[in-house]
Amino acid sequence: MIRIENLHKSFDGHAVLKGVDLKIPKGEVVALIGGSGSGKSVLIKHVAGLLTPDSGRVIVDGKDIAVLKGKERVALRSRLGFLFQGGALFDSMTVYENVAFPLKEKLRLSEKRIEVRVLEELENVGLSGSEHKFPSQISGGMAKRAALARALVTDPEIMLFDEPTTGLDPVTGLNIIRLIDACRKRLHFTGIIVTHAVPRAFAIVDKVVMLHEGRVKLQGRPKDFMGSVDPLVQAFVGHSLEGSEDRPGGSEGS
Repeated sequence: MIRIENLHKSFDGHAVLKGVDLKIPKGEVVALIGGSGSGKSVLIKHVAGLLTPDSGRVIVDGKDIAVLKGKERVALRSRLGFLFQGGALFDSMTVYENVAFPLKEKLRLSEKRIEVRVLEELENVGLSGSEHKFPSQISGGMAKRAALARALVTDPEIMLFDEPTTGLDPVTGLNIIRLIDACRKRLHFTGIIVTHAVPRAFAIVDKVVMLHEGRVKLQGRPKDFMGSVDPLVQAFVGHSLEGSEDRPGGSEGS
């Protein structure tokens, strides 16, 4: 579903991606890990079509996303959902209006059908009854749930998550990871989760890919990473474990 070939990207002469190669089969969800500045967010923004490669290609379902124009580009991007790191909700819109936004932008649906889909998705993420509130009136965890509902309301085939637990307390972060897992099982999307949430995210993904200095350092199953003897992997995973106050299967919170 997603194929990245020798991808390079620089900003102001600073190379961020230095030849990334990656394949993600349909239905597979990958955790993308690595230190700050390793290129994780830049990589998924290329998959979303928000950035254009300096060289190399990003192939999504057989199509080079960088060269698509007009209706073809719109059609491909309509099959994709993106959960931004900060949620990126519109402050001037209610939760309902935020979730309805992509339906009104991408699809020709009646107001009644939009209402049904929005309320259905809000129920799926545990936000029934919050549809008339504004982002400033809800907690950080609720805002992430609302942003997730907005990303999922069009039933995307591909989901990209940029640090979905950043800024959340450990219990709320764990609940967001569990919610993503439940949504994945319901929609069967192909996905990439950029995350520092080790081992939380490892419990719900098929594969882990580690970026280091703009290249793929290592990729494999979650258990391979947890048992890796590579010093760099050990340092990253060990640090993440030390900073994690929760574990998969921990207590449920609001």
